[in-house]
Amino acid sequence: FSPGCFHAIGRLFGLFLNNVQLGPSLTEKLCLELANTSIRNLSLSNSQLSTTSNTTFLGLKWTNLTMLDLSYNNLNVVGNDSFAWLPHLEYFFLDYNNIQHLFSHSLHGLFNVRYLNLKRSFSKQSISLASLPKIDDFSFQWLKCLEHLNMEDNDIPGIKSNMFTGLINLKYLSLSNSFSSLRTLTNETFVSLAHSPLHILNLTKNKISKIESDAFSWLGHLEVLDLGLNEIGQELTGQEWRGLENIFEIYLSYNKYLQLTRNSFALVPSLQRLMLRRVALKNVDSSPSPFQPLRNLTILDLSNNNIANINDDMLEGLEKLEILDLQHNNLARLWKHANPGGPVYFLKGLSHLHILNLESNGFDEIPVEVFKDLFELKIIDLGLNNLNTLPASVFNNQVSLKSLNLQKNLITSIEKKVFGPAFRNLTELDMRFNPFDCTCESIAWFVNWINETNTNIPELSRHYLCNTPPHYHGFPVRLFDTSSCKDSAPFELFFMINTSILLIFIFIVLLIHFQGWRISFYWNVSVHRVLGFKEIDRQTEQFEYAAYIIHAYKDKDWVWEHFSSMEKEDQSLKFCLEERDFEAGVFELEAIVNSIKRSRKIIFVITHHLLKDPVCK
Repeated sequence: FSPGCFHAIGRLFGLFLNNVQLGPSLTEKLCLELANTSIRNLSLSNSQLSTTSNTTFLGLKWTNLTMLDLSYNNLNVVGNDSFAWLPHLEYFFLDYNNIQHLFSHSLHGLFNVRYLNLKRSFSKQSISLASLPKIDDFSFQWLKCLEHLNMEDNDIPGIKSNMFTGLINLKYLSLSNSFSSLRTLTNETFVSLAHSPLHILNLTKNKISKIESDAFSWLGHLEVLDLGLNEIGQELTGQEWRGLENIFEIYLSYNKYLQLTRNSFALVPSLQRLMLRRVALKNVDSSPSPFQPLRNLTILDLSNNNIANINDDMLEGLEKLEILDLQHNNLARLWKHANPGGPVYFLKGLSHLHILNLESNGFDEIPVEVFKDLFELKIIDLGLNNLNTLPASVFNNQVSLKSLNLQKNLITSIEKKVFGPAFRNLTELDMRFNPFDCTCESIAWFVNWINETNTNIPELSRHYLCNTPPHYHGFPVRLFDTSSCKDSAPFELFFMINTSILLIFIFIVLLIHFQGWRISFYWNVSVHRVLGFKEIDRQTEQFEYAAYIIHAYKDKDWVWEHFSSMEKEDQSLKFCLEERDFEAGVFELEAIVNSIKRSRKIIFVITHHLLKDPVCK
């Protein structure tokens, strides 16, 4: 470098010398040439800088450098006070190096660094334990302004008691795949972060197998804890989360197994996101529910756990839940009407749910009221199940539905009474790979809807094919000709009217046949009353006889014997008897008529003789 070569450029703010073989010597000379310039950003990535000392960056003492990139340099020795001349540095990249030993003063002087990238900066050179990289205690104590620290993909033996001491402004710490022997998290593991306002901690891919009680008790400000992709296998008693008073999200997906208890999350009521995908979850159906304390939960992922049993109160009280993922479980039995106790309505009360994923659960039937409370549902995924027929009103309450996935089911018919409400405001529909029945009754309405809607339907021409009838097999659904499908509504109305008239006519005929006399009587009475007719008061009639006795001639002796005896017992009682009371010289028929008129009542003495009497006949 010629003396003053960079001063001729004028106001030099950035210099990028990536992939230039500078080495330690030329790097030191470069920095001297940059003294007293306006340089703010310096990138020396892959410049063969294998070692640094307290003189390497001496020339930058007289600059206001804020960004330095030393990545991909195979850097293995970082001497004490190597960066002491960079008090204005804010962004420091040391990723993809081979640092063997980070001394307690290696980072001395970086008082204003806010972002430090140490990804794959520490890697062991051989399989022996002696070759593992070392980080001295208090190595980060100088980074008082550090907020973001990335230490992913390293081979650090473990976390020492004072490894992170002094990071009083640290908010983000990524330790993914960073440790070679971090198997158990104890209450001493993160003691060096006790005075850090840490918000996000990433511990994925560290082969962690156990979390002891109070493991995170030092991290009272933590909001996001990522423990996924480890080997955790234990019962969660709830003591593991003690001290996480501000926790917002816990990610536990892809671990060995987790057994829940009623207190598993009792100490983290502030939790809003819980990820438990593919953790061989146990005791989900325990009562009371392990999720009952999580009243603020908005996202719950229980997918890929082969869950077969769920109680109807598992999600009770989770009124703020917005996203529920239950895909790849075994919940088919819970919605069968043949299930002992009937269908299990485990979705009840989730009035603010926006996204529901039930893919690959083996469902072959859906209860009609299963989505009744899900008024704000926007996305439903029921793909890869065995659904064939859906109840007519199953989607009636989903007025906000935007996306519906029913791909790879056994649906043959798409009728308006079932899908009409769901399709009303739909923006995306996926019903690929269903065996559609291309008949007027099954898909005529659907074909007309397809040709009119603006809804996004992926691969409509390729994967929406007719399965039946045989002459339509493999034919695109959208090309089905609906012109021959007459609208049956007028005929149905005509049939209903004719049927109603016929039934009314039959009813009237039967009513007249059996109750005509009664109807006629009440009709006449009503008419007469309307016209003002009144019943004429009858004068008091005088009768000579109490009753006229009609009997057969052969029964006259019996009649005389019994009726005359009644007259003797009661002097006021007098019967008209033919043999005694008929007038002489009067025709018999005339005598009968006169006797009846003079009698108050008529008594028939019915015997076999009377029924055979010629006069009676």
